[in-house]
Amino acid sequence: MPTYDIYGLGAALVDTEITVSDADLTQFGVEKGVMTLVDEARQHELLQHLEGHLCHASRASGGSAANSIIAAQYFGARTFYSCKVADDDNGRFYLTDLANAGVTVPHHAGRAEGITGKCLVMITPDAERTMNTFLGISATLSIAEIDEEALKASKYVYIEGYLVTSPTGRPAAIRLRELAKEHQVKTAVSLSDPAIVEYFYDDLRAMVGDSVDLLFCNLAEALRFTRTDTLEHACAALRRVASTFVITLGSEGAAIFDGKQLVKIPAAKVQAVDSNGAGDMFAGAFLYAITQGHDYATAGGLAVRAAAQVVSQFGPRLRPEQHQLLL
Repeated sequence: MPTYDIYGLGAALVDTEITVSDADLTQFGVEKGVMTLVDEARQHELLQHLEGHLCHASRASGGSAANSIIAAQYFGARTFYSCKVADDDNGRFYLTDLANAGVTVPHHAGRAEGITGKCLVMITPDAERTMNTFLGISATLSIAEIDEEALKASKYVYIEGYLVTSPTGRPAAIRLRELAKEHQVKTAVSLSDPAIVEYFYDDLRAMVGDSVDLLFCNLAEALRFTRTDTLEHACAALRRVASTFVITLGSEGAAIFDGKQLVKIPAAKVQAVDSNGAGDMFAGAFLYAITQGHDYATAGGLAVRAAAQVVSQFGPRLRPEQHQLLL
């Protein structure tokens, strides 16, 4: 029996979340609704400009795959996460947060010199999230961070598309996918962000390879990745690169292909205040459910409810007890 349900690979970022107006984004030249890579000086400049905007979800361990892995762990999955943090205050905070959630990490994590990655998450009144990310040492995540023994002992590997931006992270993601196939471990990949698909299209196709077992994306990512203009055409095209897939549709729920049929899952109705982490929560809940033997429709139902809960409050994660209530 596998030791882990899910082995994750992704960036390690300490999130600082702030509330802003659309005018703030325009004033500071920030592109709304996407993730933009910035240097530390730019991130510091924005923080200074926006001093006083901090909301109650001010600091949390983040990174897309990490959010998903932590969610899956809180639901009851057994998880392992490979990432790269520095031996600094944020790095120690990050590893402690993972440990408190019950996520297993490699023994050598957090011993490198450098600066742990940071993400400035800006939330506008329409609940849209805009991210400016300084990757720090996470930009050097590489094949060295892969724990092959933990991988072999897992049911699924989960890879975030954001790794495509790193010259060392991209080969690591590809190598992990290859190792997973070699050891008959299923592979799930997230496309992460419409801008990532747009600007790193060829590299992302290489990361996905000939086929993955499960692909996560939202509608904008699906259309850009398949270079189509309708949900129907995107679904047809995705079947050529993924055995199964999930397309999240925001307030319309999700479209899920389980390998045989396409199932539409209606959205849960909530008042959205913060969309940060919704896709990550969806993936974490979905992966938890399918690794526990539930069918795709059941997994989609849980994932939609969990994502709706996340957008109805500030911060990319739920409290531990909220996961049990959703179950």
